[in-house]
Amino acid sequence: MTALSEPATADPTASLVRSVRRIAQAIDVRSREISRLAGLTLPQLLVLQSIRALGEVSTTAISRDVSMSAPTVVAVLDRLEARGLIVRYRSATDRRVVHARLTESGLAALTDAPGLMGADALRRWSALPPDRQQTMAGAMAIFADLIAGAPRPS
Repeated sequence: MTALSEPATADPTASLVRSVRRIAQAIDVRSREISRLAGLTLPQLLVLQSIRALGEVSTTAISRDVSMSAPTVVAVLDRLEARGLIVRYRSATDRRVVHARLTESGLAALTDAPGLMGADALRRWSALPPDRQQTMAGAMAIFADLIAGAPRPS
C-alpha cells in the first residue's frame, strides 16, 4: 500500500466516502491558498476562467460551465464587477440576456492567479499515463453525476 492509497476495506462505500472527504479537505485547503495568494475565492476564479474560455458570455452559460446555480453565479459576478474584474451588459438582440466579459484587470488577475491544482499535484497528475488520466477523469465525472443525482447516458 502506498502513502496515497486508502487501506483495504471490505466496504467499498466506506472507502469511497473517506476518499471523497480527503478530496473535499484538499479542495478546502487549496481554496484558502488561492484566496491568500490571489485575493480571489475559488468560485470567483472558476467564473473568471469560464469567461476567459467562453468569451463574452451569458450568466446561464457560465452557470453550466462551472456547475454552479445561476443565483450563485450572479452573486459571484456582482463581486467581480464591484472589483472591476468584469463588466456586464445586456444583449443587443435580447434585452433579457446579460453578458459578462473580462476587463484588463480581470485578465491580469487570471494571469497572476495560481492554478486550481497545486504545482505538486499537477506534476503528479501529469506523470500518470494518459490512459490512466482519462480513466480517472471519466470515473470522477460519473461519480459526480451519481452524487449530484444527474442522469448519465449509458
